[in-house]
Amino acid sequence: MGIVGDGLEKAEAKTATRPIPKGAPAQMRFLVKQMKSTRAVADLLGISQRTVERYVKDQIKTPRPELAARLTDEVRKRWQPRVRERAKKQAATTTGIVVETRARFGFTAAPGTTDDGRIRLITQHLPPEYAARLFEAKAAGATDAELQAVLAEGLQEIYFKDSGRRADGLLVEFTDIDYVELDF
Repeated sequence: MGIVGDGLEKAEAKTATRPIPKGAPAQMRFLVKQMKSTRAVADLLGISQRTVERYVKDQIKTPRPELAARLTDEVRKRWQPRVRERAKKQAATTTGIVVETRARFGFTAAPGTTDDGRIRLITQHLPPEYAARLFEAKAAGATDAELQAVLAEGLQEIYFKDSGRRADGLLVEFTDIDYVELDF
């Protein structure tokens, strides 16, 4: 994915109410239970089916570092899906989403104002409609540029235009993103 998509994934992972299983055998058993077969887990992780079976039976306990990272990532993606969906639904309907970013913001505005892009550190709460648009776009397979456009529009309306109270006609360019952290 991209920087905004990864930020959404991390924010979803933070909504978990319990920690993911510790240890490779427990994580492997969880994946086998979720995917219903050792073959599917083996294909997912790029290892043999026999290796998966050996992890499930506690015959192997310590994976190679790259396999350990892939295994943890896959477990984290599938951990507590109903809790994640409930948190996303609440963010999209009532609470909204908090965006923290450091990026270059440039402007297209009325004559006489500067449109030079500047690096800004912004932490802003966006209303539920922007959270809903982000989740819908991600579910529809939007590119990172499309997700960035939704965030840029939200920051433009809420942060720069102050919900329509100032800077009428301002258009914000959201580029050179250093990082984006999302929370809901």
